[in-house]
Amino acid sequence: MKKDKAKKTWLDRNLPTREGLAENKYLKPFSNRFLRSELWRFTRRSVPRGVALGLFSAFIVPVGQIFLAAFMALPLRANVPVAVLTTFITNPLTFPFWFYVANQIGGFVMRVEQLTGEPMVPAGGSGRWEWFAWLAQEAGLTAIGLVMLAIVSSAIGYFVSSWLWDARIRTKRARRRSKLLAARREKQL
Repeated sequence: MKKDKAKKTWLDRNLPTREGLAENKYLKPFSNRFLRSELWRFTRRSVPRGVALGLFSAFIVPVGQIFLAAFMALPLRANVPVAVLTTFITNPLTFPFWFYVANQIGGFVMRVEQLTGEPMVPAGGSGRWEWFAWLAQEAGLTAIGLVMLAIVSSAIGYFVSSWLWDARIRTKRARRRSKLLAARREKQL
């Protein structure tokens, strides 16, 4: 019994199991949706979705991003553990850096308006641009930068993780093919 515990990693010992989550009194009302097996499998489609959701949630919501990523993963059929783990790109140690980057990006976006002479928000700020005018006035450059970071990083994260997944599959197939060819050559000799 002690040997089994010694072989488990810290993560294995401390991560909750699906059965434990199913018995949790707070998750029980939606455990039938939250604990579907397809949300916990690592597949070609669910992992990039999880990465994108995690990155989006990490920058949109400074506090509570884990819960946002987990609950957004349900309707979008993304991998829940990947979505949750990806949110840790923003943590108490890295958040000052990301705030600085967001402020610089927001400043750049607002300077584009000054350089081109064309307003980013049409005069009057009505209709579809009203929310942007409010965001620029009330929340400032950092909020604009955080929104830009959320959108761009989630798109980049989706495409990079999808490309890495495909590259891994191509590598496995090439190895398998070379082993089969080597076995055929041996058989012929």
